[in-house]
Amino acid sequence: MARTQTEEGKRPRGKAQEVAVWILMGMLILGLGGFGVTSFSGGVTKVGSVGRIDITTDDYARALQTQVNAFSQQIGQRISVQEALAFGIDKQVVQGLIARAALDNEAERVGLSVGDEVVASELMRMDAFKGATGGFDREAYRYTLNRENLTEAQFETNLRRDVSRSLLQGAVSGGFVAPKALTDTLYAWAGERRGFSMLRLAEADLPAPVAEPTEAELKAHYEAHLDRFTKAEAKRITYAALLPEAIAKDQPVDDAMLKKLYQDRIDEFVIPERRIVDRLVYPDQAAAEAARAKLDSGTSFEDLVAERGLTLEAVDLGDVEEEELDAAGPAVFAAAEGEVVGPLDSSLGPALFRVATVLAAQETTFEAARETLAAEFQTDAARRLIADRVEEIDDLLAGGATLEDLAKEAGLTLATLDYVPGQPGDTLIEGYPAFRQAAEAVKADDFPEAILLDDGGLVALRLDEIVPAAPIPFDEAQEKVAEDWRKEALAKALAARASEIKAALEGGASIGSFGIVDVTPEIDRNGFVPDAPDSLVGDVFRMKEGDVRVIEADGFVAVVRLDRILPAATEGEEAEAMQASLAAQAQRAIAGDAFAAFTNALTAEAGITLDQAAINAVHVSLP
Repeated sequence: MARTQTEEGKRPRGKAQEVAVWILMGMLILGLGGFGVTSFSGGVTKVGSVGRIDITTDDYARALQTQVNAFSQQIGQRISVQEALAFGIDKQVVQGLIARAALDNEAERVGLSVGDEVVASELMRMDAFKGATGGFDREAYRYTLNRENLTEAQFETNLRRDVSRSLLQGAVSGGFVAPKALTDTLYAWAGERRGFSMLRLAEADLPAPVAEPTEAELKAHYEAHLDRFTKAEAKRITYAALLPEAIAKDQPVDDAMLKKLYQDRIDEFVIPERRIVDRLVYPDQAAAEAARAKLDSGTSFEDLVAERGLTLEAVDLGDVEEEELDAAGPAVFAAAEGEVVGPLDSSLGPALFRVATVLAAQETTFEAARETLAAEFQTDAARRLIADRVEEIDDLLAGGATLEDLAKEAGLTLATLDYVPGQPGDTLIEGYPAFRQAAEAVKADDFPEAILLDDGGLVALRLDEIVPAAPIPFDEAQEKVAEDWRKEALAKALAARASEIKAALEGGASIGSFGIVDVTPEIDRNGFVPDAPDSLVGDVFRMKEGDVRVIEADGFVAVVRLDRILPAATEGEEAEAMQASLAAQAQRAIAGDAFAAFTNALTAEAGITLDQAAINAVHVSLP
């Protein structure tokens, strides 16, 4: 049967982040995180231990599968366990389980535990065990644990350990305060600002425009940069495609059907008059009338909103039709734009209504909409026709038909292209993710098969040969060579001119005498300068006051003078918020380091044993 391809996408998660998630936020991961995961089974019962605490094969399988599921959800693409191993997820899981076991071992050693009441309270709060009424459901509890191959005793033991571990973690991590000297130093650095002047240079700023290159110069540039004018290695692919847009125009159009489609979607084509309305509700009629009196005496609608402790966003009803306002509708729709009417009854009580914007009625006639409806109708018909032919094309391919046969016997379009893996192509078919994925994966001995495309089309392809990388002949590449030569020559000329201006400024010249200057009074380290490279702000912060520097990037040359260095603000809400944020970050970092040191010490003291063969067996058992 035809298969549907999806694009691959992998975004690995940082190791430190994963360890933090496991150590600091992994409560109940073994007990609950793996719901829906098939339990590992085999002759080996554990993959390792820390002290007297075993890390069972079920624990590891469940935790690994949970992390794989989380990673798959994060990148929006299902990955296998074997793919996850390439990202090192297994190592992160093992590290988390070792830290977890070390804490359990220490809690057991010092006799730290919680009673049955605490365990029961935790169970009652877990959504996984709640029934239709929202309360704890013992049948759901038993069913879920049975599906996970866990007994109630095993799960409750794990839960008791989870709570005990959190108490131990809190005792170790709590109480840390970031030293004031540290946070002050961080804030002084992070809150610093810079004021600078920048002269952007373009070709018009040159004493003379860049001269046109001679053919000899172009050939020399071509030879010197042959790598820029070389076709990459490509896959020469022949494909047969049946696309909706290719056959849509041939599909018959029934005017009666189009008129029915128009009527079915009449709300799209006939839009009644509407209003964008603000509604300010009051608790009773007296309060609403008092507000109306204030409004009539000169108080603004915005001030009335503020008096109610609301914002304009909170009273904005958005785009409404008359019937949506019930009894207030006629009066509101009779009002002019900007007018306030009321008090009028509303579903929430007496209210004042302000007409923010009047939206006129819109009507698109059938004749005006016909072309659009016909195109949609024909495209849908083409998709249905292709869907009806998928089995026929599958059967032809299964019977040994070639792509050429499909073109002759089934009316598919046959074409050949050179596909460069990892590079976007400019042909229509290369715009389909499913085609690109298939082209990336195809091998010389693969049999063509029908691949469904996201617009309802289908394609089958074949790898003919690998076309090696080769220089593009000069005559064929001459236009691109000329463009590249000019870009490079312009960049050199602008850099030379920038150096001249820099020398003049250092000699006392005014930066404004060389052109229009962009002045940035102040900017912080996270600031952004439009149409400038991302590195600009960093370069500015590395300059000394009064310094002049030439800054170059692709397509960008500027002369920058640092006018002033502004220290971090010491007062104001923003300054206080930033200081508090830095202090909190420093406190978390210190607590995290202390907790990591504590768990490392526990692990070293208790001793670790790992059974790599058992770990590998779990990997093999999972999909």
